[in-house]
Amino acid sequence: MARASAVRHVLGGSPVPRWIEVRSEGHTGPALVFVHYWGGSAATWDGVVGRLPAEQATVRFDQRGCGTSRALPGPCSLAQLADDLTCVVEALDLGPFVLVGHSMGGKVSQLVAARRPAGLAGVMLVAPAPPQPPAVVTPEYREGLSHAYDSPESVGQALDHALTSIPLTESLRAAVVRDSLAVRPEARREWPLRGIATDITDAARAIEVPVTVLAGENDAVEPPHVLREHLLPHIPHARLSTVSGVGHLLPLEAPDALAAELRRVTARLGS
Repeated sequence: MARASAVRHVLGGSPVPRWIEVRSEGHTGPALVFVHYWGGSAATWDGVVGRLPAEQATVRFDQRGCGTSRALPGPCSLAQLADDLTCVVEALDLGPFVLVGHSMGGKVSQLVAARRPAGLAGVMLVAPAPPQPPAVVTPEYREGLSHAYDSPESVGQALDHALTSIPLTESLRAAVVRDSLAVRPEARREWPLRGIATDITDAARAIEVPVTVLAGENDAVEPPHVLREHLLPHIPHARLSTVSGVGHLLPLEAPDALAAELRRVTARLGS
């Protein structure tokens, strides 16, 4: 497939058959299937994809309740998002592929990897929500988090005080605000009130493929020590690396480092 983005549509899954818009590029595998964070979109990965070899096969889409998938009916639960991702990879018949999940997308990717779909060759978890919720995820914390995307001002506060360690460019910052505000109300509340607190340790232990975990050194959302304590014990074969000087939004703060790690992962799997 040509490097210029080719748009395909695949069935979005239950409860009502709808369509998810998918951006599929490149032709050389294993394909990289990107799964964005809560409040993000397929465009969150633009800087990373642009730094990969032109022939690298990549897949991006907006998760249910976000961006072009905003109109899909609920629920927007963690289980539904996992069903949607499973549907995407099955419909595209990718051959060998790697799930690349960021934050909430990392937790969704863990659930799908535990299902052992045909072709799954590896998983990269980028500042992922761990399978075991840490003690800080209290009802009070979750209620506060559910209001992070209420307004441009609240998104700005989240960017400045929780999500980033490196200031984003004006255009990237505007894109984050736009994506965050575009999340439908149900999806805006489902992740912080329920998904983030869901324990999926049994599923995580069922993952058999190689797992690479990238953490931001200054991540205030999923710090490296949280991933060591609440993820690595449940995926013991996972390999954790820390990216210096960055926060939670690794795809935007450190696209070069993330693209370089992806090149290493695909090279290992290809050999």
